[in-house]
Amino acid sequence: MRLVRVLVDESQVDDLLDVLEDENIDHVITSEARQDDDAVVIEFPIPIQAVDYVLDQLREAGLDDERYTVISTAETAKTNHYDELEDRFVAGVEEDDTVASEEIRGKALGMHRNALTYYSMTGLSAVVAAIGLLLDSPAIVVGAMVIAPQVGRALITSVGMALGDRRMVKLGVRTQLAGYAMAVVGATLLGVGIRFGQLLPVSLHVAGVGQVAKRVSPGLLSLAVAVCSGAAGAFGLATALPVSLVGVMIAAALIPAAAAVGIGIAWGEPMVAIGAFVLLVANAVAVNLSGFAVLWYLGYRPDDWEGLSSLRAPRKHWPTFVTLVVLLLIVTAAGTVLAGKASFDTQTNEAVTDVLEKEEYAALELVAVETEMTGLDVAGTDPARSVTVVVNRPVDQEFPRLASTFERAIEQQTRTNVSVDVEFNEVQSSERRNGTTSAGVTGAACPPGQSCHASARQDGASRAAQRNYKSSTGGRNRHDRLAARGDLHQGELPVL
Repeated sequence: MRLVRVLVDESQVDDLLDVLEDENIDHVITSEARQDDDAVVIEFPIPIQAVDYVLDQLREAGLDDERYTVISTAETAKTNHYDELEDRFVAGVEEDDTVASEEIRGKALGMHRNALTYYSMTGLSAVVAAIGLLLDSPAIVVGAMVIAPQVGRALITSVGMALGDRRMVKLGVRTQLAGYAMAVVGATLLGVGIRFGQLLPVSLHVAGVGQVAKRVSPGLLSLAVAVCSGAAGAFGLATALPVSLVGVMIAAALIPAAAAVGIGIAWGEPMVAIGAFVLLVANAVAVNLSGFAVLWYLGYRPDDWEGLSSLRAPRKHWPTFVTLVVLLLIVTAAGTVLAGKASFDTQTNEAVTDVLEKEEYAALELVAVETEMTGLDVAGTDPARSVTVVVNRPVDQEFPRLASTFERAIEQQTRTNVSVDVEFNEVQSSERRNGTTSAGVTGAACPPGQSCHASARQDGASRAAQRNYKSSTGGRNRHDRLAARGDLHQGELPVL
């Protein structure tokens, strides 16, 4: 519920009161509110869903809401006709969850924090996110999102574009850019300290760390997360729903990417930094554009909006639309790049599936397919592409040429050069006979020096993953990849 106060001249009181009485809105008039004899304050409570409609009606009757209009939150109202207003606007045919343009502007600006708080929290969240990326810990990365304050700046920009408020657009864009720069700098300083402080191996191949690889080689699904986050934030802002949880999702689309840029810079990996930067830019633009699109869909327009044709005369809204067009071009270009990665993923999965469907590979079970693209897939460039296929195999069978087979199939399917790693998980299965578990296991005995075991499941056919074997066609530093994943201890050689 909202309590609305408007200041009007006495000459306009009759016209405005006619509107309120026609809508059955109970009101009071305070004539002593100002020293001027010809000015009075009209005050009335209405449901939040009715604010925009009632103000529009009052404007048509002559209200100058720029002079003095206050909309505040009220807990309860006991008036003669307030129940009728609730039946009409809350539960009736005129039900609408959206809030007034004035209120959505105030709510967006209310999320603006002072510079010290905003930049400090942004830097801290980027540092925590960078630690989570390097440790390959999704839990730490999610924790970093909780303290990131990105939601306010993103929604200020979206609201400014929807309402044609150039001041809000400038504020939002400027502080967002500065915040991303702060996040990159914070992650870079942390990365330099960790690398040269020898907290992690100096030769660590950061692109091989799982959480980093997801930001270095993004796809359209990553962009979809940003689009949905911005849209959800706009819906929450426009419908009086809480946006705090949505802020976590918006930060999830932005801060890890900025942290990955800093990690790439700290480790001297330009392709890592560039790939993560593309994701950061694409997600930032997608968040702002999707928020604007939702607000526009809900009917939020500049106060003097009369359609696109009206822009030929007053040019005050052109900067907003120029910004919108530029952002749209950026996200389109980024989407084209990310679409190349998505296409490569799809074709790779199809090629791997086709190979494993052959009779000679019937004993294999596909576990995962991971793809990496280092660099940008744009005209004149050929990014390095690598694929890791994880499969389960029986302990008594070997497939020494499987990596080469995958490589030929993927290259034929994608028409690009790739390097392929195959990681084998050796599996033994127990057999249940006549209600008891057999002492024997399928397959040959374990090789000397290896620890093998089998365990029974309720269905009598459990599998226990044994030592991990890898077959590779080359194309990367496998020692670094194993070290990054924690599979290689100091002084130990990789098992291929």
